[in-house]
Amino acid sequence: MTLTMTRDAATRGGGSPRPHRPLITKRNIPYLLILPALLGFVSFKAYPILAALYISLTSGAGAARTFVGLDNYVRLVNDPLFWTALWNTALILVVQVPIMLLLALVLALGLNSPLLRLRGLWRLGVFMPSLTGLVAYGVMFSVILSKDSGLLNWVLGFFGVDAIDWLGSPFWARIAIVIALTWHYTGYNAVIYLAGLQSIPKELYEAAMVDGAGAVRRFWSITVPQLRPILLLTVVLSTIGTLQLFDEPFVITGGGPDNSTLTISLYLYENGFRYFDFGYAAAIAYALTLIVAGFGLLQLKLTGGKK
Repeated sequence: MTLTMTRDAATRGGGSPRPHRPLITKRNIPYLLILPALLGFVSFKAYPILAALYISLTSGAGAARTFVGLDNYVRLVNDPLFWTALWNTALILVVQVPIMLLLALVLALGLNSPLLRLRGLWRLGVFMPSLTGLVAYGVMFSVILSKDSGLLNWVLGFFGVDAIDWLGSPFWARIAIVIALTWHYTGYNAVIYLAGLQSIPKELYEAAMVDGAGAVRRFWSITVPQLRPILLLTVVLSTIGTLQLFDEPFVITGGGPDNSTLTISLYLYENGFRYFDFGYAAAIAYALTLIVAGFGLLQLKLTGGKK
């Protein structure tokens, strides 16, 4: 009776019961769909990044950590071994990346030639090294480059060349890392260049040939400008990858001899997982992040702003 009178009073007063709003509507469905990815990003990306920043400002082992401010970064600046690792990384970068990208471009031009037979087979063969596991091919190169029983010294012996101590000499150890990196990543970049070459309209080359342009002129006036965004991409990716170089020095040389192949990432690993100095390792990680970001921005500023 009371409920009936209340409804009648509401009706007489012009009111109506409040409608029920569903929790899931068309408006919030997109947010629900991205929620798993957002949770994954926060859990596995954002939180570790912020946690590493805090750890870089502390000292100690395990949960017993002491806040030390910027002491780890001051130690980093005054650490000669860090500068040695940075110098080794920069040296490998300056030598290996140009050689690798040049070889990749030459291979891509050859693989794109209409005169090449069995192009699919050749393209597969060029790309296959990049599919090899990092540890697997590192072990393979440590065997190939062995001074006494390595395949490379055995081949060089046929030409009268004395055995080279690839892994025992600081100079040759760096060369060994460059050789391994070039073998593994050249095909990967060649495939990227090949995709770019195939996207260039053939009409441009036909028009240039009608105008009397030779092969060299067509390369510099058509191929290089059309490949410019892809060239920039591979330079940036190769630079970032080399600055983060870890697997090859770790497996092939162990950072030696005499720290000649010690890289920043390998030095980070040693401090964090050999000496358990996680605060200093986190500081090295953030220093590496700043270096990578600086190189990337510099390359984009030098080559990315021109059209």
